[in-house]
Amino acid sequence: MKSRFALGAFIVGVPLVLALLGPLFAGEPGPRAASFTLGGGHWLGTDFTGRDLWREVLLGGRPVVLVALAATLLAYLVALPLGLISALTDRAWLEEVLMRPLDVVLAVPSLLTILLVASVLTPGPAGLALLVALVNIPDAARIVRAAAAEAASRPAVEALRMQGESWWRMAVGYVGRSIGRTLAADAGVRLTGVLYLVATAAFLGVGVAPDASDWAVMVDRNRTGLFVQPWAVVVPALLIVGLTMGGNLLFDALLDKRRRT
Repeated sequence: MKSRFALGAFIVGVPLVLALLGPLFAGEPGPRAASFTLGGGHWLGTDFTGRDLWREVLLGGRPVVLVALAATLLAYLVALPLGLISALTDRAWLEEVLMRPLDVVLAVPSLLTILLVASVLTPGPAGLALLVALVNIPDAARIVRAAAAEAASRPAVEALRMQGESWWRMAVGYVGRSIGRTLAADAGVRLTGVLYLVATAAFLGVGVAPDASDWAVMVDRNRTGLFVQPWAVVVPALLIVGLTMGGNLLFDALLDKRRRT
């Protein structure tokens, strides 16, 4: 388990450090060269517009990571109150009103929902974060509700009710703390899925400009020169794979440790 944790931390650490710290070392853009060339002062070559590929790699990770983090946070900001209220209410109609509309969103594939909305609107990075958060709310709310319902059935909650404690004290003070580890595990796994969804949406041109410094956009736009300048596709693709695969390994090791404890 320790070796799997270390491997996951290393695999996800490299692209994560590049994404967060890369823009600090990118420097000013130099003169553009010919498209898909190697050498000429560009040690990884140039991209489809003649920009230095290494500089684009340093700049291209932060949008993917920040949008994924924002989407995950927004999803839980909505899912937490919905799940807690549904689990603790004694009014069946309120639970139906809160949870049933989420089933409609859950029934449609996530990427299809994003593409349908993007065909009508033109979301930027903030809009992409909102869309990815929207498609993650139903599943996150169900997990919060299931975990909170189990905690709410414990004698301690009934004792708090009999003592006349407020709903806030029961929901946040006891139930919320009881489901903390479950939510932390789910958030880790969900973040990996969100990263994949954000990268896929960006690859399809949703939420980003066609020439944006973004790893997913780089894979899409540079694939025409794959056999001329392969690094323009291979490097950003490997970094995206590292984020998702390394995150999976890392959180899988954490979940395995949680099960054993």
